[in-house]
Amino acid sequence: MIINHNITALNTHNKLSSATAAQGKSMEKLASGLRINKAGDDAAGLAISEKMRSQVRGLDQASRNAQDGISMIQTAEGALNETHDILQRMRELSVQASNDTNNADDRTEIQKEMNQLTSEVSRIGNNTEFNTQKLLNGNKEGSLTNLAATAGTVTGAVSPGAAVAGDAGNLVFKVDGGASKTATIATSDTLAAVVGKINTAAGSTIASIDSGKLKLTSGTTGTSSSISIDASSTAASLSYLGLTATTATGAAASVKEGAASLQIGANQSQQFTVTINDMRASALGIAGTAAGAASGKDGGVSGASFVGASAANTLSDVSTAGETALDISDATKASAATKVLDQAIKNVSSERSRLGAYQNRLEHTTNNLKTSSENLTAAESRIRDVDMAKEMMNQTKNSILGQAAQAMLAQSNQTPQGVLQLLR
Repeated sequence: MIINHNITALNTHNKLSSATAAQGKSMEKLASGLRINKAGDDAAGLAISEKMRSQVRGLDQASRNAQDGISMIQTAEGALNETHDILQRMRELSVQASNDTNNADDRTEIQKEMNQLTSEVSRIGNNTEFNTQKLLNGNKEGSLTNLAATAGTVTGAVSPGAAVAGDAGNLVFKVDGGASKTATIATSDTLAAVVGKINTAAGSTIASIDSGKLKLTSGTTGTSSSISIDASSTAASLSYLGLTATTATGAAASVKEGAASLQIGANQSQQFTVTINDMRASALGIAGTAAGAASGKDGGVSGASFVGASAANTLSDVSTAGETALDISDATKASAATKVLDQAIKNVSSERSRLGAYQNRLEHTTNNLKTSSENLTAAESRIRDVDMAKEMMNQTKNSILGQAAQAMLAQSNQTPQGVLQLLR
């Protein structure tokens, strides 16, 4: 009999350890409901399921994006509903003014309402917003356009020639309203040397040669950008450089927001573009240059015109200064104005129809995204989630094996004590 190495106990212990480890894994899966709790459980399955998770979350966000797009479109279309009502009333007024039972005073009163309604059409176009973004003022009718801000620039009027006596002097200047800088110009300086001295004095590159002339440009852009030539500069140096005491200020950037791109997919470039046209009075052809001809939005209208400029005919919320409403001061003009308003109504109807088509498309997009998300979630679940019934069966089996191994380990530990019987 052997007592130093209890092989039976060792074997039983190994089986007990395996059953205990397997039971621990089963309990982890049952507690989390997941078949894959760490990469070691299924390395490939983890990678695949994580890609599916990113797609599912992307699809869910894309669905919310599409719903936000629908809300934006509904905002624009709702505003155009009121524009439609206003145009119908304006057409009613033009028909009324076409009747010669009205005298000049009557038409003057009708013109007052026509003016106010025209202003309201423009106000709706200027002020309709979604999340602070203008919708009906033309900002979203086309491709994105960025007009870069400019910097303050001063260019010499003449090309400096050979220096003559008295050309030496100080050029005093300011950049962006900062402290005065001084560049000392010598009689023998070439234009290139002058550029170097100015840049050294400024501490940045503001001077350059433009077609043989000295050019000073601020290092920044926008309305805060400026270059100032101080009048205290020596007159001879200003004459030599072709400069005068002056201040040049840059212009601010002008940005057109452009068409709205809606991200309606989980991946790059899965976008849908929504364009909304300018729906203000001038864009619809019902407001224009005072006393000018009104040919209508689609053209071809004759005999219509805009009322002359006066305090009574001044419009508010106009696209450009000086716009006035359609003139209905006599039967001929009022009748022609009716045709102009017909075209405006048709264009608003067309815009609303297009917006409605956008909305219907996005509703189908939302439904498709939800279906795709549901199917991908099911696929990810088949990889990642645990079969609870099956895992409970495994856990029960491992539990029984563990208890049995524990009992056998106790028995195998008792076996070597039989040696004691030989000592009696």
